Amino acid sequence: MDKLARIFQERFGEVGTSTYFAPGRINLIGEHTDYNGGYVFPAAITLGTYAVARKREDQQIRLYSENFPELGIISFDLKDLDYRKADNWTNYPKGVLRYLKEAGHSITSGFDVAFYGNIPNGAGLSSSASIELLTGVMLEDLYQLSLERLDLVKIGKKVENEFIGVNSGIMDQFAIGMGQKDHALLLDTNTLDYEVVPAAFGAYVIAIMNTNKRRELADSKYNERRAECEEALARLQTKLSIDSLGALGEETFFANTDLIGDDTLIKRAKHAVTENQRTLKAKAALTAGDLETFGQLLNDSHTSLRDDYEVTGIELDTLAAAAQAHPAVLGARMTGAGFGGCGIALVKASEWDDFQADVLAAYEDKIGYAADIYQASIDDGARKL
Repeated sequence: MDKLARIFQERFGEVGTSTYFAPGRINLIGEHTDYNGGYVFPAAITLGTYAVARKREDQQIRLYSENFPELGIISFDLKDLDYRKADNWTNYPKGVLRYLKEAGHSITSGFDVAFYGNIPNGAGLSSSASIELLTGVMLEDLYQLSLERLDLVKIGKKVENEFIGVNSGIMDQFAIGMGQKDHALLLDTNTLDYEVVPAAFGAYVIAIMNTNKRRELADSKYNERRAECEEALARLQTKLSIDSLGALGEETFFANTDLIGDDTLIKRAKHAVTENQRTLKAKAALTAGDLETFGQLLNDSHTSLRDDYEVTGIELDTLAAAAQAHPAVLGARMTGAGFGGCGIALVKASEWDDFQADVLAAYEDKIGYAADIYQASIDDGARKL
């Protein structure tokens, strides 16, 4: 924060008045369940985005990011809040500002902000939602807005869906906005009902394992998987009274696979149903402090994502296999959309260095370039510092 305060002063010629932080997020388990009417189990993490801000007297908004110093300061007027491709990353804060104003909140002057994020680019830990919620809590504080946190979460999702044009769910903004230190959030994506579940890992820590492969296929394959699940659901609905795959227990599903009648569609639906059940079992295991069972559920989740949903790829499979083979690891799996991005593992803290060296060596040996591994703790959601 001291460095960012200095950067603010260098860039804007004045001293910033307030500082803010919004975390990134991981999803412990519950992958590709959100659009299938199931549960997700995310948590906010200690990696995230920082901001130093100051209100202005005029209508100018000036934004700078130390992650993109080559872009310099990007400026626009408070009355001109349309999406512009040339405005690059600042479209995220701009969208939040626009929708807060459209919702009737009084933001009467401009402001200067310097941002810095330590979430690795392209890692799938949701840097865009982090920027959205960071902007929300900053504006809430600077202009003394009366905001419910869930409203900010929904505005973040609206920015992503309508302003930026990405068809994503609410999990990222929800975890980043509502996160609590040492707790995960069991979220019903249908109703937005959620439970705060203790995620005390004792002698273990969470490893975030970045393949350093950009997720090239993620969007097209995501749409394909979504369509396959919708088709499987439609076939099941010819006899079963259900509104989503998430509404099915495993027994009912396996008793009715003949209604689907297509091997690929059966595999896709099987993942959606079993992953949803694993998420509920993971909540029970964490609540009971049963880390061994929790770790095994992480392993089973990866197997399902690899074999039934087919969204992993050689990079994620190599990381997961290397981690699972290490004696310090209770469980590991890919997290996020797949086809690159990150995996997570639950690792004994006292054996971290050994784990890191072994997994990195195995990955580079097979893939030909290096992965990165970070240690992350579960943190509070977006806030003023």
